Amino acid sequence: MFQPEKWNITTQRLLLRPFRAEDAAEVERLCSEEEISKGTTLPHPYPAGAATSWIATHAEDFELERGFVFAITDRTDGTLYGCISLTHNAHSNNGELGYWVGTEYWGRGYATEAAAALCDWAFARGYHRVFAQHFGSNPASGRVMQKLGMRYEGTLREHFLKNGVYEDLVRYGLVR
Repeated sequence: MFQPEKWNITTQRLLLRPFRAEDAAEVERLCSEEEISKGTTLPHPYPAGAATSWIATHAEDFELERGFVFAITDRTDGTLYGCISLTHNAHSNNGELGYWVGTEYWGRGYATEAAAALCDWAFARGYHRVFAQHFGSNPASGRVMQKLGMRYEGTLREHFLKNGVYEDLVRYGLVR
């Protein structure tokens, strides 16, 4: 049986926890912002009901340790700021980090704080490597990766088609 609280990660300001069904409306509100879609693979407009079905997939992934998707929330009042995730490739002992934060919470260091905590968590669980990538048009995400100590590993030129435009994917990595 899935026990969400066993997966909680706390930082100075944040609680990273599995998403709950009751988070769906706020996820949809935050993901409906066009600026979020521009910097991520999320669609715009964000489909009604998509958050509910997305959240429903998480428990099995946690239990099977295929991937971990956490709500980035305020440690004190529970405000939902965004999302952070980490895949788990057991064979190669690595994982890909991904994140987004609602635009009203940008510039406060939440993505960096959450990402640092999740990288620490991954390495404590035995991961050898954590990597992440961002669209070339979203350099702010790259700055988060740099603050984590990730090293630039290369650019996949015009690798992802987003809204009719080919986006570069800029990759960073960190080895334990």
